Amino acid sequence: MPAETSKPAGIGREARIITLIGTGHFLSHFYMLTLPPLFLFWRAEFGVSFAELGLAVALMSGTTALLQTPVGFLVDRRGARPFLVGGTLLMALSVSAMAAAPGIWAIWLLAILSGIGNSVIHPADYAILAGSIDKARMGRAFALHTFTGNLGFALAPPVIALLAAIVGWRWSLLVVGLLGVPVVLAILVQSRILQDQPKLRKAEGGPSGRELLLSRPILLFFAFFMLSSMAGSGIQSWIITVLGKLWGTPVAVASTVLTGYMVGATGGTLVGGWVADTSKRNLIGFVVVLTVFAMAMIVTLGLVPMPELLLPIVGFLGGLAMGASRTPRDVMLKDASPPGEIGKVFGFVSSGLPLGNAITPVPLGFLIDMGYPVLVLPVVAVLLGLSLLCAGSAQAGARSRKPAAAVPAE
Repeated sequence: MPAETSKPAGIGREARIITLIGTGHFLSHFYMLTLPPLFLFWRAEFGVSFAELGLAVALMSGTTALLQTPVGFLVDRRGARPFLVGGTLLMALSVSAMAAAPGIWAIWLLAILSGIGNSVIHPADYAILAGSIDKARMGRAFALHTFTGNLGFALAPPVIALLAAIVGWRWSLLVVGLLGVPVVLAILVQSRILQDQPKLRKAEGGPSGRELLLSRPILLFFAFFMLSSMAGSGIQSWIITVLGKLWGTPVAVASTVLTGYMVGATGGTLVGGWVADTSKRNLIGFVVVLTVFAMAMIVTLGLVPMPELLLPIVGFLGGLAMGASRTPRDVMLKDASPPGEIGKVFGFVSSGLPLGNAITPVPLGFLIDMGYPVLVLPVVAVLLGLSLLCAGSAQAGARSRKPAAAVPAE
């Protein structure tokens, strides 16, 4: 029976489910930013170049992005819970094993292993949330899931830098890596409350997994996620530099603009979750309004001179609008996913996020090198506008597509 028609779990039980899933998601994002604060330590100890150091992050992120889709197929076929347990454990033990690395080559190999474990998180998490959380509270569940991931990103650099300064980089990695073990044990002990998405087999004539992922609505959702990520990456990478070149903004002040943006984006996910649960019939309209407002704030930062005190406020408002639009986006994708196919759909579409993060920094950096920093933030706004076109077309296509007939798997 599909999760939406099954008896909903109590709110207390759902809180436990979200805590378990959210803690694993926190670790996933935390581990992704565990390595950069250690670069200078590794450069001094291993005598390697910055390119070789950067390769460690690229291998971890690239492996995650590459494997999310095939892992999503396995999650839909075999169930999410065993993959969630195995992936979280592999991710954590790989990071802790870096503490004994004799050279950068070992860091690379373990980064790949950690990326393999990390690739499980999004497909498994969304499959479990779709099967375990009542539809009336799905938006808030997705919002808390996103919030915990953002919190992991925010805490990793200062925590790792502080630990490395106190106990050294090896003990730092050992400690934070082993933190994943009790999380895995908690998931195992309470696995009975994690209800998987219903396993369905499509009746004859339904689209295959490959046909589903290559369908127009899902490809448009992929583009929507990727373009949104490209825009966010552009802001995070270059807002400090752009403000300095355009207005002579001191680094300390420009850094508060980025901080304001990130705080707004993180808190905005919770706002978006509440709205997604209360305004289900017009999610695309909500996303359009928020994204247009974010575009206006971003262009304002790049084109309108203003007092330095206002800059962080404008950055915060832009981030708040961007963050609030993320949860409705996730709910729209969940609603467009056929029953039993959530793992592969989220695995495929969410791989557009790291891809988008990787695409934008270099070409926007070239714009700055060529003497056109004034174009950077307008380009970011254009990317957001293009993402809206994809979002509207994706939802329209998903609504018009007739769902494949399905019966419960035997």
